[in-house]
Amino acid sequence: MMFPLMRIGIALCALFLCTIFPADAAGKAISGVGATFPYPVYSKWAAAYQAETGIEVNYQSIGSGGGIKQIKTGTVAFGATDAPLTSEALESSNLIQFPTLISGIVLVTNIGIPNTELILDSSTLAGIFSGRIKRWNDPELERLNPHVLLPNDHIIVVHRADGSGTTFIFTRYLSELDLDWREYVGSNMMVSWPTGIGAKGSDGVANMVARTRGAIGYVEYSYAKQNKLSMTQLINREGKAVMPSPKTIQAAAQNAPWLSTPGFGLILTNQPGSESWPLAAATFILMRKKPRNSEETLESLNFFSWAYTKGEKIAEDLDYALVPQNVIESVEALWKETFSKENP
Repeated sequence: MMFPLMRIGIALCALFLCTIFPADAAGKAISGVGATFPYPVYSKWAAAYQAETGIEVNYQSIGSGGGIKQIKTGTVAFGATDAPLTSEALESSNLIQFPTLISGIVLVTNIGIPNTELILDSSTLAGIFSGRIKRWNDPELERLNPHVLLPNDHIIVVHRADGSGTTFIFTRYLSELDLDWREYVGSNMMVSWPTGIGAKGSDGVANMVARTRGAIGYVEYSYAKQNKLSMTQLINREGKAVMPSPKTIQAAAQNAPWLSTPGFGLILTNQPGSESWPLAAATFILMRKKPRNSEETLESLNFFSWAYTKGEKIAEDLDYALVPQNVIESVEALWKETFSKENP
């Protein structure tokens, strides 16, 4: 049967995109868990949404692995992941998936070198995170940075200790470009790290790097900016050293084939373009096609519809971007197709 509140929505909106707020909205809550990547934006969106509608959005950033697990068990209205599920995984778990935001993963260091002066590439990154490159003045790093005085400090690798879509994107990038990494470590939300210290969440990695001399870690761009950490440049697919910025991150996503990718599950690493940041990434929402709480599902769709319509400035202020408008339109069509039809 069609959701009771959704019948009203469809009657009022041919595209099922109008916002439907029950008269007794105050005190209602939506629950979601998952990726740390979008947490800065989701928390701000939640506060603004509650102020406007009276509906609380309770989002807990426990990592992509937790988001996938809990939406599969139906304990939350939505899960969030930076590691998109395949069309086969979505089908087997009876889920839909859609992207919300674009940002970038950056390398942050604590070696006394000013922001973005240090240049790295996929080979040196694989060497550092595998433990092969052990000191900051290693010849491979000096070759990339002939005009930078590199310290003789030991390199302290900091990585995620929890199941993380950020780890999936980072290790996917290394696996694409380094054969040894692909063979011996691979790409997943959790891997057997050859070296380093584990920290929980992007905030944990950022804090660990900030207080550890010689450290390097990977976090989302916004976490690096908020914690005033030094970020490195990266050599991109065209052989250009680029700095992480909203402009270079958006350049990576600009011409990506979103609509031809099942479940919108696009990986944005190593995209073409001289200005493209090679570690750009999208983040995704997962929802059950046949939810256990239809009213909470409807309110969740209202929240993300509001975010697509009114949340752009909040995202931009935090150095994220919404997905392109044509992608949003396709997502809204997916909502209508999935939730407006009669379910046997």
